[in-house]
Amino acid sequence: MGRSAARRDTDEDGTARGLIAQLRRPPGGRDARIMLLGQLLDRTGTGVWAASSVLFFTFVVGLDAGRLGLLFGVGAVAGIAGSPIAGHLADRCPVRPLLIACHLLRLVALCAMLVVTRFDLLLLIVAVTHLGDRAAKTLEMLFATRVAGERRATYQALSRSAANAGYAVGAGIAAAGLAVGTRGAYEVLILGNALSFLAAAVLVWRTREPRGHGRLVAPVPDRCTPEPGTAGSDMKDSGAAGTSPWRDRGYLRFVLLDIPMNLDDALLNVGLPLWLVHHTDAPHALVPAFLALNTVLALTLQLTVSAKVRTPRQAAAAVAWYGLFLLGACALLALTPEHGPWTASATLLAAATLVTAAELVRSVCSWELAVSLAPQHARASYLGVAGISPSAQKAAGPLLLTGAVMTAGPLGWLALGAGVAGLALVQRRACLHRLDGGRPRPAVSAGTARGAGEASGSGRRGRPD
Repeated sequence: MGRSAARRDTDEDGTARGLIAQLRRPPGGRDARIMLLGQLLDRTGTGVWAASSVLFFTFVVGLDAGRLGLLFGVGAVAGIAGSPIAGHLADRCPVRPLLIACHLLRLVALCAMLVVTRFDLLLLIVAVTHLGDRAAKTLEMLFATRVAGERRATYQALSRSAANAGYAVGAGIAAAGLAVGTRGAYEVLILGNALSFLAAAVLVWRTREPRGHGRLVAPVPDRCTPEPGTAGSDMKDSGAAGTSPWRDRGYLRFVLLDIPMNLDDALLNVGLPLWLVHHTDAPHALVPAFLALNTVLALTLQLTVSAKVRTPRQAAAAVAWYGLFLLGACALLALTPEHGPWTASATLLAAATLVTAAELVRSVCSWELAVSLAPQHARASYLGVAGISPSAQKAAGPLLLTGAVMTAGPLGWLALGAGVAGLALVQRRACLHRLDGGRPRPAVSAGTARGAGEASGSGRRGRPD
């Protein structure tokens, strides 16, 4: 029974089914399990801070709305630099000490908030915190790429599940502290977040440096053989690909197009709540339900979605689904002002479901493509540049929604959805083209090429996606 049950609990490539079974034996073994636990504790602390930071700066520090907006805006901009800096360093130094340093940097910066009251110093502290946060996420991504190998999509699903669970637990802890509402309660919440960074650093220290650590010397591009199914040698688009991601036009195009492919985050956290409050008759108590629905669906469906996207080409093809889901969510939002509270509530919940579906697709596709489109010998630097996309979205997405989309009303939502859907198709085509360009083509003689051309002219079939 044990052997047959184990066989039933595994899918065709040996991946264990079920979240609990996967967490017990994740891709990467012991080191991956420790890292996932560290991410869970880290995100729990981050959830505490996310739920309490606005109130802390408002009621304890005494910042007005204008300075509060500037504070978070500067932090978001600083976060954009964190990913490429981490990727650049990871190409030259081991990942583990860099990640430990990021956690300790965040620990020191957060503790400094307990004693600093000057606004200019707070700007610096928040900027450092966001920079360390984005750098840590990039290093975690690189660690996962190295320890999980070809099963990185499964690891990413487990990582997302751990993160969502941590955020939910952190929000619950913050709710208890906010109910007390004293300065001491806020300080305890901050210290709790700081301790989560310390615990994450200790757990990272217990792991082993993943394969590919140490100082990496990039080989000469024409001697570098890309990993099968990746696109590191598409010189037609990349110019100086293999030396620097900043010279790789094809990869930079992917990163640029990936920014709107992260708009589900701003839509869930900013767009849905503000649209509900200012443009519909739905009850305000529905706002927490958006996050609760998102968390539950992410925890239960992330592994299922990841199982459908196993190869780079599948990831590229699935990008179109992101655009379709976001278009559907925007169309539903455009309808809500015309209906009463009950219909508007149901429509908003349906929109939140579609936004979550887009997030599930994006969390798999963006990561898989960021890895697969990069040359294997320079992945750390490339992944650092890829991390700019979510950081840029966090800085620009809320401004886009509040400053343009909501001002235009329902037509603004329809335009946003159509725009993202169109860009998703462009991204899909560009990624498939780059993946095809990365595959070596066998040399053929003139006669063979002529015969092949005649054969293909008489019975050509479309290339499957």
